[in-house]
Amino acid sequence: MSKSHLQVRPKTTTGPVHDITPASAGWKYVGFALHKLTLGEVAGGESGSQELCLVLVSGKARISVDGHDFGEIGERMTPFAGAPWAVYVPRGSAWVADATTDVELAVCAAPGGGDYKARVIAPGTHPRLSRGKGANVRHVYNIMPENDGAAHSLLVVEVITPQGNTSSYPPHKHDQDDLPNESFLEETYYHRLNPPQGFAFQRVYTDDRSLDEAMAVEDGDVTLVPKGYHPVATTAGYDLYYLNVMAGPKRVWKFHNAPEHEWLLK
Repeated sequence: MSKSHLQVRPKTTTGPVHDITPASAGWKYVGFALHKLTLGEVAGGESGSQELCLVLVSGKARISVDGHDFGEIGERMTPFAGAPWAVYVPRGSAWVADATTDVELAVCAAPGGGDYKARVIAPGTHPRLSRGKGANVRHVYNIMPENDGAAHSLLVVEVITPQGNTSSYPPHKHDQDDLPNESFLEETYYHRLNPPQGFAFQRVYTDDRSLDEAMAVEDGDVTLVPKGYHPVATTAGYDLYYLNVMAGPKRVWKFHNAPEHEWLLK
């Protein structure tokens, strides 16, 4: 199977593993980077015109924003072991993360605006949700949902999908700026698998099939979703974690289900 143009494989196993920008993705709003650091290594940067959410996918780090030290944060040593810690970084700010263990740090980015403050987003800030039933069950940790009112455009969420289950399913899309019916949001999926040698499947497609890509995603891959439906299916024996970043012209998540599959919700 040839690799889809929507599938981004890790560049390396250490350091800056991913660096997806609106320019590299061919779109307007969402950026995603990932740093793998060992104890004592440091990552940092400037948010510029963007706002950021630094998500500790695994490990612990001391994080500061504009010289304000939030101290050591982080708890889980794998993304499959509980809720995330994160830090919101407003536009025009400098951030530094100093690894106090081996750490996997995601940098979620979208256009900034407004007068928002840097803050820690601790586990329990938003409740854990379970969605679906039967083989469609998945577990959701909202990090920056639309109802928190504390960002300009960035939406961030984690999902754990147990082995053999489907997720982002029934297929839904959010590619029309047509509120209150549907919102336009670009989206990235950062995938991790447990155990890591596993794989899952993701399809990104439109109603007219002008876009129709199916891919086998492996541990560490990123999927780009510029438009269309984007369901995911795990395989037996392998749990799937993904970190979603979404952004568009309005900070609203309003999706449209594929009508031929809506019967699954009844």
